[in-house]
Amino acid sequence: MKHLVAALLCVTFALAGCATPGPNSGYNVLIDGEKGLENFNRIGNANWRAEGGAIVADKAKSTSYLVTKQSYGDFEIYAEFFAEPTTNSGIFIRASTPTKIGADSSYEVNIFDQRPGPEYATGAIVNFAQVPVPPKFKAGGKWNTFEIYARGNQVTVKLNGEVTAHMVNDKFKSGPFALQFGNRGKQPGGAIKWRKVAIRPL
Repeated sequence: MKHLVAALLCVTFALAGCATPGPNSGYNVLIDGEKGLENFNRIGNANWRAEGGAIVADKAKSTSYLVTKQSYGDFEIYAEFFAEPTTNSGIFIRASTPTKIGADSSYEVNIFDQRPGPEYATGAIVNFAQVPVPPKFKAGGKWNTFEIYARGNQVTVKLNGEVTAHMVNDKFKSGPFALQFGNRGKQPGGAIKWRKVAIRPL
């Protein structure tokens, strides 16, 4: 029965999706073009900046994050992003330790086409919900949309309108979410650009 409910939720989300953020949509827009850096705390030394109609990072000596100043439990996230083929990035949701973001303290919705473990490449929820191998979901070299739906123990991810991952898990219940630039200084670490990031509490 649990699996049936999860499957129905996944199908419902796939059909309905998230509404595009607008003035009457109930979304709180955190990044809108080059505006919004003040809505985040910075962790790490990435060169986050407003450039070319987006918030951009392409250099860092260690993995870095933009962490929301507010915590969220149940929500819908809508994000528009550009990734290079070598970009290592993602959105970490319900972070239980806001000063130390990671896959062991939050759910990591991944953006990493070339991840060494391809089962958790772009569109996956690292350690919780895999994508098909060889990976069919690619973000590199283009603008993409992420829609992330989290209610209770249900989390569903859509990349460019297609469901990539769904899980039933209650390890992390609430917390800020974070935008990652995953270059550790030794990796190519292509640029990540965010031109729209919005959240609607449920």
